[in-house]
Amino acid sequence: MLLGLDTFGDVPENDDGTLVSHAAAIRQVVEEAVLADELGVDAIALGEHHRPEYSISTPETVLAGIAARTRRIRLGSGVTVLSSDDPVRVFQRFATVDALANGRAEVILGRGSFTESFPLFGYDMSQYDLLFEEKLDLFVKLLDEQPVTWSGRTRPALVDADVFPKTESGRLTTWVGVGGSPQSVVRTARHGLPLMLAIIGGQPERFAPYVDLYRRAAEQLGTVAHPVGMHSPGFVADTDEQAKEIFYPHYKVQRDRIGALRGWPPLRRSEFDAEVEHGSLYIGSPETVARKIARGAGALGVGRFDLIYTAGAQPVSARMRAVELFGAKVAPMVREMMAA
Repeated sequence: MLLGLDTFGDVPENDDGTLVSHAAAIRQVVEEAVLADELGVDAIALGEHHRPEYSISTPETVLAGIAARTRRIRLGSGVTVLSSDDPVRVFQRFATVDALANGRAEVILGRGSFTESFPLFGYDMSQYDLLFEEKLDLFVKLLDEQPVTWSGRTRPALVDADVFPKTESGRLTTWVGVGGSPQSVVRTARHGLPLMLAIIGGQPERFAPYVDLYRRAAEQLGTVAHPVGMHSPGFVADTDEQAKEIFYPHYKVQRDRIGALRGWPPLRRSEFDAEVEHGSLYIGSPETVARKIARGAGALGVGRFDLIYTAGAQPVSARMRAVELFGAKVAPMVREMMAA
């Protein structure tokens, strides 16, 4: 069972309540990744966003900085918005990180739950599905690291195009992040890629049909069904009550800001507490979080769990403590529970 951390580089507060700069927030993520590496966390994934609440718009650039200061932790994106990027450049950038990290890089490709990158880079939202379908098809061809001939409607054609740098292993580890679309699950299986489920609300067991669909589709299509991963938000502190009180106020601000754009009502504390108790918020003491991860991962039969450990402007010191507790206590307990 692999245990990882996931962040979008949320801009945190100093302990005096002032927000840090975007630059400081990026440096903070690097420090958290270094600590996670020292404590034996298996992976860290950095999400791509183009909003003021988040500091990371180019995950691979930050991952390159982390690569230079770590030895063993896997370095990935969570996710790279492939639809509004160029597959060749994405491959080149992550192959470069893979070189710097001695083979530890991985990319998680997705369509993105936010759409700011589409107008920012000049893409038409009416082609939302087509852009991802075509660009994923091209990216899968690039993974063979051989000259590529490809044509489509959303990008200029390639004829015997050889792309550099090559990876030393001969293949860049590549996942597809899926938020709950059966069509996306089947597409991932069709390409023979690992599936990463984004489970950000409700009981994790409701995603069991997607795991089953992925495995059945891979069997019927003659591809490989890799161990499935899942990522969900959470926060670790010394006690259950401390974790909730640190996390909730900042989470509510962020959730309500995003919700206003999507037509959601303001978050109520009762809803939050119910999600912590029964849903997909993994918040509490190390033992509470570990038991919930083991229960959710066991119910779905996944091989990897990533905790989205930032969701709002939680203080820098509390974030570092959360990473410390996850690496030193939560991850070992989960591995022990899953082994048993």
